[in-house]
Formats: sequence, C-alpha cells, structure tokens
Amino acid sequence: MSPLVHRRTFLALTAAALPCRAWSQTTPDDGAAEDKRLAAFFEKVDEERLQLNPEALTARGRKERYGELNDHSEAAWPKALAMGEAQVAQMRASFDRAKLSPGAKLSFDLFQRQLAVRKTQFGWYWQSYAVSNYGTSLDNIPPMLVTQHRVDTVEDAEAYVSRLRAMERVANEVSSELDKRTANGFLPPKLVFAHVIPDAENQIKGAPFDNGPDQAIWADLKKKVAGLPGDAKAKILAAGEAALKGEWRRGYLRYLQALRNMSEKAVENKGVWSLPNGEAYYADMLKFHTTTDMTADQIHQIGLSEVARLTTEMQAIKRAVGFQGSLEAFLDYIRADPKFRYPNTDAGKAACLSDAKKRVADYMAVAGRQFANLPTQPLEVRAVEPFRERTAGAVPFYQTGTPDGSRPGIVYFNLSDMSQVLRPQLPALTYHEGAPGHHFQLSRQISQADLPPFRRFNGFTAYSEGWGLYAEGLAKEAGFYQDPFDEFGRLSLEIWRAVRLVLDTGIHAMHWTRERAIDYMKRNTLNSERDVAGEVDRYFTNPGQATGYKIGQMKFLSLRQKVAKAKGSAYDIRDFHEVVLKNGALPLDMLEAQVDAYLGGK
Repeated sequence: MSPLVHRRTFLALTAAALPCRAWSQTTPDDGAAEDKRLAAFFEKVDEERLQLNPEALTARGRKERYGELNDHSEAAWPKALAMGEAQVAQMRASFDRAKLSPGAKLSFDLFQRQLAVRKTQFGWYWQSYAVSNYGTSLDNIPPMLVTQHRVDTVEDAEAYVSRLRAMERVANEVSSELDKRTANGFLPPKLVFAHVIPDAENQIKGAPFDNGPDQAIWADLKKKVAGLPGDAKAKILAAGEAALKGEWRRGYLRYLQALRNMSEKAVENKGVWSLPNGEAYYADMLKFHTTTDMTADQIHQIGLSEVARLTTEMQAIKRAVGFQGSLEAFLDYIRADPKFRYPNTDAGKAACLSDAKKRVADYMAVAGRQFANLPTQPLEVRAVEPFRERTAGAVPFYQTGTPDGSRPGIVYFNLSDMSQVLRPQLPALTYHEGAPGHHFQLSRQISQADLPPFRRFNGFTAYSEGWGLYAEGLAKEAGFYQDPFDEFGRLSLEIWRAVRLVLDTGIHAMHWTRERAIDYMKRNTLNSERDVAGEVDRYFTNPGQATGYKIGQMKFLSLRQKVAKAKGSAYDIRDFHEVVLKNGALPLDMLEAQVDAYLGGK
C-alpha cells in the first residue's frame, strides 16, 4: 500500500486561514489564455498553502520553514476548511468554466469536488478516530525526520534540532485533543493501544536517554551531521542531545499519559456502527474511499463473489502441484514449510531485499512493452527502520519521492519478523508497491508539470490502491509468475483484497466481532496469524479504506476491456495506460469520463 496519511495530516496539507489575494478579472482573448490564468491561480493557491505547512514543504523536497512543524491542534481543521471554501469561491468568481479546455475543466471540477470531500470529512470530526492502528499525526513526524529531512549544511542541521524542540508543542496539541475525546467518550477500539503505546515508548528509550543503543532519531542526527566541520558538528550534537532529553522527552511523556488515559476508557472493539450516526458515517467513508455510491451490502456481495471466484483458481493450482488435501490444508502447508520463508537472520533479510530488487529490475527490463512513458525517478528497496516496525505493519509500503528525484521512491519491507514474509507473495507485493505499481503511478503524477499542484500531490484510495492491485496482474501479463507457487502467491494477495470487502463491511455495517473477522481471514487467505490480527485491527480503525483496492482494480480492468473492445485491432495497452495515468489520481467516475472522451475522439 501506499503510505497512509493520517486524517489530521491530510487536512494540514491544506490548512491556513489566510485570505487569498484578489485575482485578475481580465477577460482572456482565447481559451488558452483562460487555461493559463487558471493554472497560475492553482500555483498561487498551492504556494500559499505550502508556506503555512512546513511538513508538506519538506515532503516536496523544499527547505523553507525547515525548522518548524505543522499546527496539529484541533483548530487546524476549521482553518483548512475556511481556506478551501474561500479559494473555491474565488475560483468560481474569477473564471468562466465554459471558456476552459477539457483538461482545465477537469481541474476546475476536481478542485470543487475536493472541497466537498473535506467538508464531509470535517462533518464527521468526532466520529473519526484520533488514534488509529498507525497512531496519531504525531507518529508521522519521526519517519519524516529520518526519511525526508536532508542535512546538507549546518543550517539544515540546526533546523533538524529546532524540529526536535518543536515536538513538545506538537505533543501538547495532540494530547490535549486526546484528553478531550477521552472525557467525552469519543474512543477508538481498545486494540489500537497495543500498537501505538510501545512505539511511543521506544521514542524515549536508548541513548541519549539511557545506556542502551542509540535511539533512532539520535542515530539519524549523528549520521546526518557526520560530514559537518568538527566545531559545528559538536555544537549541533550537544544541542540535539539537549532537545531530545528536554522538549522531545517531555512531549512524549505528555503524549504517553494521554494515550494511557484513553486506553483505560477504551474497553470495546466494535465497528463504527456503535458510534452516534455510525451508519451514515460509514456510508460516507465508503463513498470517500471507493469514490462510488455503492452501499455496504453491495460491496459485501462483490467481496463474497470474488472470494468464490479466486478460491476456484487457487484450488486449480493446488491440484496442479499435486497437493492432495483441502485448500485450507494447502494454505497451512505454505505458511509452515521453511522453504517458503526467508531465514530470520541478517542473511535472510538481505536475501529478501535482494529478491525484491531483482523483481524491480526484471520488470523494468520489459516495462516498455506495457508503458509508453517510464518513470524517470529512481526507485529503491529498503528495510523499515526499527523505531517504527510495530506500527508499520507486516505488509510492504511505498513512499513517494520528490519531483526532482533528489529523494527516490522507496519500497519499504518490514523485516523485524521474517516469519511474516512469504517467498510466494514477494513478487506480487513488489510489483504492487514498486514497478509497475505505485512507483509508476505516483512518480508520474508528482512529476507531471502540466497538472496543477493540488492534483499532483493528492490521491484517491480507489484509484491509487486499485492501480497497485491492477499492477500485480499486469506483471503476470508481462510474463512473470512462471513458478506456480508465485502465481498462487499472487492469487492469495488478490483474494486477501476481496476478503477486505467482506470484512470491512462485516465489521462496520453488519456488527461482526473481531474474532469472527480474524477467523474468516484465516480460512480464506495465506496471511500469517500475526498479519491477520494486524490487518483486522487496521480495518476496525480506518473504516472503508480497505474496500478501495478491489473496487479500484475492478474499475481499471473493466475500463481496459471497454477500450480493447472499442479499439479492436488498433488497441494498444500502452495507449490505455497513458489515458488512465496522464491525469493523475481521479475519482472513478471522472476516470471513466476520461476514458469515454478518449474513445469518443477515435
């Protein structure tokens, strides 16, 4: 999966209550001039937002406000919404949609639609969980420092230390809201705290806090300042140590207190049906993540149908390799046999990363057969850092690089427990996260200068994750999965996404218990026991998100079939991929409209 953006971070990227400056009302001479004016407006809007969001600036590879962190308080939400409403109103008043080109009209419409989405999300502020299985917005900051904050100069290092100091302010903001929710009964399922509290505790363990090995941020700072002049390096390290032992530690102690207080009150694991207006909230979350109007019942039935179809395909492979038992017994056999695992040693971890890198290289060698435009950004495969192994989950994930390539796209594997990494699943997971999956889609999107920034740096679950799942099958068409166990691994991952349709709706609309959900996933997927529990916990705390993968994949497949039928002998898969990728991530109905426009121009 691509990295999930915490709910507050999502809105913080657009937060700020500054009025937009007046925009020229000059009548354009032609449509091209109106398009240019609109493009300039979007650039200006983006820059105003960015200048008030230092973490977003860093994510883009820029160093303005480099020593600061975002506003993580409750007040950031209405500020973000107010700014969005002002910007959309300004756009409507300043531009005549009828004079725009089709591409500019798409941006005009999407800008309005994204405001409507934010308003809906804000309307469910209290129903949404402040603490998910991945933590809170505070938990995004240490990975940001390690993976995104570059240190090229003394000033960059000083900015790093400033951010360490700012963590006390952020922790107080996040903790104050947690305390408010605890007092008013807006509590997440009890299960989240077993993931989040240990990771928070790890942030104040090890050197310089005690005699243990270097804590991750301290190790990162030492590594990044290694090339600085001696006097400057010593000064930075002294300041960094003081910040960690001072503001950083006080912030985390405050945060841990808030988490523990909330944990004591959170005693149940229930779906969002148990929340006030839970049914309506879940319907909106399904709409948000699938960008469709499908009901929970419809999605549940699609999931059951897909599980049945994929089970038949998996049974065929089981028979082909000569296994005599049931499909459940075959799943147990693959989970248990050491030949399907990497050793839980340094050598085993290195072999896993090496195999993933080879899969990327092998696909890139043939990618031109399926794509007219290949990524220019580099792609790397890395291990998840120890400090976030618990909340990172067992499944690999992708982190987008920067448009200029100064930070590569990265596929992360969590290698803390190699029993969670199955050899037959590694190929499809690598194709999903790297090439031709998220890296092909996201690196293309953020580098596409003809798209306005709000489209280059935003996404939709069904589109992005649907593309990732679609890409797993695309690799098969490119000639991979020749080993039947690799093909079984691919099918096991696809059925896992079908199971998600059943479980997400089961939990949040049909009152399934955690135990029932775990049992269903164990019986129908290849996932390990630990991964099953972690996945189910994720569905509890992020309602609707897990449905986007299969719904999106099915839309890509149906659109491709539609194009192939219409084009006949003129059909070229590279043209189809260009059509669906060139506009960046879109809601599925807008994506279909773009495909229809392409076919209408044939």
